[in-house]
Amino acid sequence: MSHAPERTEKNCLNCGTTVQGRYCHICGQENTVPKESFWSLVIHFFYDITHFDSKFFDTLRYLLFKPGYLSSRFMMGKRASFLNPVRMYVFTSAFFFIVFFTFFKSDSAIKWDDTVVLTQDDRDSILKTVEEKLSKTPNDEFLLKQANLLKDTSKPVRSMDFLELSEDFRALSVTGNNYKSLEEYDSAQKKLPPGERDGWFSQQIQKKEIEINSRYRYRPKQALKDVADAVLHKLPYLLFVSLPLFAFVLKLLYFRHKEYYYADHAIFSVHHYIFSFINLLFIMGFSKLEDITGWGIFSIGAILLVLLWFFYLYKGMRNFYHQRRGKTILKYLLLNLSALVINIILMALFFFLSIFTI
Repeated sequence: MSHAPERTEKNCLNCGTTVQGRYCHICGQENTVPKESFWSLVIHFFYDITHFDSKFFDTLRYLLFKPGYLSSRFMMGKRASFLNPVRMYVFTSAFFFIVFFTFFKSDSAIKWDDTVVLTQDDRDSILKTVEEKLSKTPNDEFLLKQANLLKDTSKPVRSMDFLELSEDFRALSVTGNNYKSLEEYDSAQKKLPPGERDGWFSQQIQKKEIEINSRYRYRPKQALKDVADAVLHKLPYLLFVSLPLFAFVLKLLYFRHKEYYYADHAIFSVHHYIFSFINLLFIMGFSKLEDITGWGIFSIGAILLVLLWFFYLYKGMRNFYHQRRGKTILKYLLLNLSALVINIILMALFFFLSIFTI
């Protein structure tokens, strides 16, 4: 309720319905004077914030310490006292990914060892191969750079130094072909009989592969960074897609329980995902604290939180579905196995999509 004075007129300013009381029974808008003072707006703002905080923290308390309780209350229709699960999912997931992308950069996902130095035998072997290629194409700019790099014994040659001068580096290899340009690919296609040429979809994949490999041919590190960026920024979508699939597996596991609709399984899944986001925040926090302090106690704390994550799901299933311990453990194992398979498939799919968006 706002603190603005109630209008003397009884027509709803939003839908025009005659209002009985302070709120419109059709659209729910409060029948108050529309022009508020600045101070009134400030009071209204803080009222809404404190009201939200009250409901949020009450919901959070039950979510963290009573697995399955909120889902049961929601299923029974007792919803006014708690934050809407979808609204809470949006809030916690947004907060989680803000923190995640603030502290977790793609550079940290790439562990490229720049300290590996080629031995003299390796240099001699590679130089021999380079010189054989130069005998056929003596003016090749990149082969000349490779040869000069390998011949200069005053400087160590690292794997990355050589890879950046290699024409064999490929950022993407889906088709198994090694065309250097679109012209080379089109020429190869024209030589084939019409029935043996690539279809439209295969052509698009091949052309995208050529474009990516041409762009990153001499920039392997940048290729890895851009791929990591693309994959990481698809994570919110992956989790969002996995949620209804997680609920669908629950529906299959409890198909004999007709009192549970798909929406009930979905609400249970939403609450579990919310807990997962919160738990992951603490795990990430402990990991960061260990990096800063070097104290192993934080690593132990992170491991305990991972174990708690698994236990929480089991306890939530017991409290929500009210089945015996043996059946719950069996369904718990099947649920985790199914979720693992689904997430592997989704990660492969999203990785493929991410590659073709860089």
